[in-house]
Amino acid sequence: MSTAVSLQNVHKVYSNVPVVNDLSLTIQPGEIFGLLGPNGAGKSTTIRMLTTLTQATQGDIVVAGYDVNRQQLQVRRQIGVVLQQISVDGDLSVWENMEFHGRMHHIPNPQRQHEIGRWLEFVELADRRNDKVKTLSGGMKRRLQIARALLHNPKILFLDEPTVGLDPQTRRRLWEIIRGLNQQQGMTMLLTTHYMEEAEYLCDRIGVMDRGRLIEMGTLIELRRKHGEGIVMKKKGDRWDYTFFSTLKEANDYLDQQSDKTGMMTRSSNLEDIFVELTGRNLD
Repeated sequence: MSTAVSLQNVHKVYSNVPVVNDLSLTIQPGEIFGLLGPNGAGKSTTIRMLTTLTQATQGDIVVAGYDVNRQQLQVRRQIGVVLQQISVDGDLSVWENMEFHGRMHHIPNPQRQHEIGRWLEFVELADRRNDKVKTLSGGMKRRLQIARALLHNPKILFLDEPTVGLDPQTRRRLWEIIRGLNQQQGMTMLLTTHYMEEAEYLCDRIGVMDRGRLIEMGTLIELRRKHGEGIVMKKKGDRWDYTFFSTLKEANDYLDQQSDKTGMMTRSSNLEDIFVELTGRNLD
């Protein structure tokens, strides 16, 4: 598998309105790729096209070596999907949710039982296997969704805002699970998120979408080098103005030259600064 995911000149139009516009990108095997953008940027639609839930209006999409339009069944066998909506059955137990999913994928016994035990252990839910899902916390339900998505041993995992609505401690525990999957299993992942620190911590490369277009892509180091590693912040009324500089030293030198430094400060740039610079909007 030379590339895990490939999109070439992909368009998606709903009611004559372009939602994804000429999107091209590739994801390498074993990579965690973060797809960022404001609400309505086209991220979730891109995930839906990649996971065979909706068909592209135009363009070529290949996932795990299979054409998404012509080989949907083969694609589905190679992918796991964790959507932001809770999609596990609350009236079934943890084990019953896993068992049902395993049967849907025609995983034979005793392999199915082995895999259920393995993945429940991995996401730290083995001791809750007989509990009804509706008794679990939000973080536990999300971990169950991840375990279920991994049950058939997919090559690629799609995570659409997997930690949305979770408290910081639970979110960070999920980060460790996601990172462990990548490091221990070599799993390729595409992640969408509204949390900048999540993308910084997890992603090898980052793409920024806005109004259906991919407007920037690179590693965090590449993005900071391109847009500036240092920032001068100046308070203006109830908001801050940001000016980028190539290095933090250049930002500090600029501040030192100012006769009036009131309401001014410098710091290193981060991904959220670059995102706002690119899109002109906050993620929320």
